[in-house]
Amino acid sequence: MIGMVNVEFLDPTSAEQIVLPLATVLSSRGVASAWAVHLDAGRVVLGVQHLNEMVHQLGNAVGPVWLNASEVALNLGAVVDMVAQTEVRVRRIPAAKFRQSLTELPQAARWVIRDMATAHRQQVELSVSRLALDADARCAEWLLQHAQPEAQGQLSVTLQQPKRMIAAQRGIAPETFSRVLQHLRLQGLISGSGRQLWVMDLVGLQKMVSG
Repeated sequence: MIGMVNVEFLDPTSAEQIVLPLATVLSSRGVASAWAVHLDAGRVVLGVQHLNEMVHQLGNAVGPVWLNASEVALNLGAVVDMVAQTEVRVRRIPAAKFRQSLTELPQAARWVIRDMATAHRQQVELSVSRLALDADARCAEWLLQHAQPEAQGQLSVTLQQPKRMIAAQRGIAPETFSRVLQHLRLQGLISGSGRQLWVMDLVGLQKMVSG
């Protein structure tokens, strides 16, 4: 897809190379970028940010890779927020110049890039719409999937992975996962702490998942 196109098909000498610190916001949802940004080195988290917290994580981008080539090629706003998880080294090309470089390609190549960019954007939009599903429901679903019956008739859930890994599987931030677990405790749906949890209200969790 266009997000993986090699930056060398443009004029590399025209690209501004800069180093940005951890936590730099590289893209904001709904905002059209003035730059086509190629991540040369470092790691960037993609997802949905709210009040400076990445509440839903779509994934990570690790250089070298284009971060926003599709949206710049289509001249549209960003679908996801992008925040540097490490210090990053990026190569920036003015969006207008990036689009101009595409017009210089053969017509067939332009059509292919346009179609690939459109398909890529649609895939990301679909992923974001799924992330927008209620975090409580997704965590409740995970608890139900991993609940095991005990001899006393109770259901227990053992966290066999770090919370950050479980959160990534659910497409949410680790802080959100911890907050949801606390919310479920306060509702009386689960109990316990650390790596061992207990399902206190099976029907309540099932209703949360079914909506």
